Amino acid sequence: MSEQAAVDGESGRASLARTLRYLRERAGISLGKLAEDTSYDKSYLSRLESGERLSKLAVMEDLDRYYGSGDLLVTHWKGARREAFKDQYKEFMGLEATARVMWVFTPGVPGLLQTEDFAREVLSSAQTPADGDELVEEQVAARMGRQSLLQQKPMPSVRLLVDEYAFRRPAACAQTWIDQLERIEAVAMWPNVVLQVLPFAAGVHHHMSGSLTLLWQNDGSTVAWAEGNSGGELIEDADGVLRARLSYDRLRDLAMSPLDSLAFIRGVLEECRS
Repeated sequence: MSEQAAVDGESGRASLARTLRYLRERAGISLGKLAEDTSYDKSYLSRLESGERLSKLAVMEDLDRYYGSGDLLVTHWKGARREAFKDQYKEFMGLEATARVMWVFTPGVPGLLQTEDFAREVLSSAQTPADGDELVEEQVAARMGRQSLLQQKPMPSVRLLVDEYAFRRPAACAQTWIDQLERIEAVAMWPNVVLQVLPFAAGVHHHMSGSLTLLWQNDGSTVAWAEGNSGGELIEDADGVLRARLSYDRLRDLAMSPLDSLAFIRGVLEECRS
């Protein structure tokens, strides 16, 4: 499909939209006919072709099957999704840097609390041999740099909910894990930080596959960042932020108290030292 060669400077979403229009026009069908054949709303399909919507992966899979285009649309969608994630994450990081209140839930050790050695082990496991050590070191440095947010002036008020799973999946190196637990213990005693552990006894919950962060700015505005295996989403609309806050509240209600959480962390630390 040489007609669909990438246009210089074109965004991933624009490329996907252009490819959708090309496939439909090549098939010689109208949006109305496409909507009839696929059961997707005509206005929704129109927004996909104009680049206003990105859709879900399943929609691209359906349309690839409909057009007989292999995985062309899926490939374009994945590129556009990565691009959208990077843009939103940059915006989130800017808001994180100026937040006065931060609420965080993570199923693993929060990046804001990771030691350099632990972060290096986590990030190395996500790379291929071709990526090289240099990329890992850049990512470690970026993660370490973010940690200054916890003690910048004025210090933000930070609440961290951490799933018990994070404490039951140790680092490969025993000393790295001990150092990591000591770091968590130390931060949990900072005056601007409240740390709570969500125990296994709480049962299954709605954020088992991802993290959630809520940020309040000095002017009272709030955003949420939800991240899972397939990427992240910056939530800015009032209804979405409210749902995220209520979701966080439900997890907090199931968590150990801050004092019990600190005792739990110290217990895990003693087990590791013995």
